[in-house]
Amino acid sequence: MIYPPQCLGCGGLVAQDNGICAACFAETPFITGLVCDLCGIALPGQSDIAVHCDDCLSLGRPWTRGRAPLRYEGVARRLVLGLKHGDRHEIVDMAADWMVAACPPDMPKDTLVMPVPLHLFRLLSRRYNQSALLAQAVAERLELEFDPNVLLRTRRTASLDGKSRDARFAEVSDAISVNTKYAQSLQGRPILLIDDVMTSGATLAACATACQSAQCREIYVTVLARVAKAA
Repeated sequence: MIYPPQCLGCGGLVAQDNGICAACFAETPFITGLVCDLCGIALPGQSDIAVHCDDCLSLGRPWTRGRAPLRYEGVARRLVLGLKHGDRHEIVDMAADWMVAACPPDMPKDTLVMPVPLHLFRLLSRRYNQSALLAQAVAERLELEFDPNVLLRTRRTASLDGKSRDARFAEVSDAISVNTKYAQSLQGRPILLIDDVMTSGATLAACATACQSAQCREIYVTVLARVAKAA
């Protein structure tokens, strides 16, 4: 009665904690139908086999499959920004449920779940890594091992906001590596990389490349929201 449950999207009253109201749910941009098997972006048409978008065909993604439950717009964008910059950790549970539903159903049971890392200075400034919060919740739901310390961001990178695709890839080049303490444990191990948003995929590609250098097995990627291509 003193602190009634509020919608995570608009702040209105809802029946239970950590949920969204019917109006926000109706406006949440879920990705449905045919998607690119590598980055999760929505594609037109239908297909009984895995298909790849033009970007993924041209870039050659260094992972096996990628998924996202939401498009990065509207309600989804507000949720991501609230989690990332607003200390709204209560969003994690609902977001993780959506991400698990989008994950490939056939991931091996020995898959290691890890987040995209933050540089130490940014982690100290923000006080938490939102991708690590999501990764831990996803791992718990899938009953997979979680470790936030395997990947390191060894170089402080500038914000990627507003940068072109090529500039994004150049900015994160050689900025992420595997912690030498964990390199041997990655050999022959499948990996699930977790992040909040995928735009160009540059950061995830840097993480996947680092994992490949440690001779891991297949690499899966799941993010909360995927930035749609401009029309």
